[in-house]
Amino acid sequence: MISTKMSDALNKHMNLELYSAHLYLSMASCANNLGLKGAANWFTVQYREEMTHFFKFYGYLTEQGETVSLTASKAVPNSYATLLEMFEKTLAHEQLITKCINSLSEQAVQEKDHATQIFLQWFVTEQIEEENNDRDLIAKLKMVGDNGYGILMVDSEMGQRVFVPPAGVPVMI
Repeated sequence: MISTKMSDALNKHMNLELYSAHLYLSMASCANNLGLKGAANWFTVQYREEMTHFFKFYGYLTEQGETVSLTASKAVPNSYATLLEMFEKTLAHEQLITKCINSLSEQAVQEKDHATQIFLQWFVTEQIEEENNDRDLIAKLKMVGDNGYGILMVDSEMGQRVFVPPAGVPVMI
């Protein structure tokens, strides 16, 4: 059993994961409008990953006998001038998510909530990967600058990304 305070915090973060999914779906649309089909694919895969994160929180809360509380999501930005701008916003967003996950982990430790500590460990590891991927793409985009051929090469690489659902998550996304 988890505390009401922990349940509320997990519900809040679950909704943030849903916002993240919507943010990346919006970015996929923007990339598509810029003619960057590979980037659109990358952001669509990212959308699906964020939905798995949402469902992990949903599943954990229900397994703990808690009520899931879905809140209205604020509108996501839907206009970006460049792919670099999208990834700078992506990195900033993932850094926010990391901060939130770390805060949840600290709360679980303080409450001696061992089950939630174990549950959150997967997300701590996931955030290392998320931020690293974003930094790598930002570095590549800065390297090519405004060079159209370079951007197309990065876009082509991004088009190779595929969604692989983590074990134990429903494949309904």
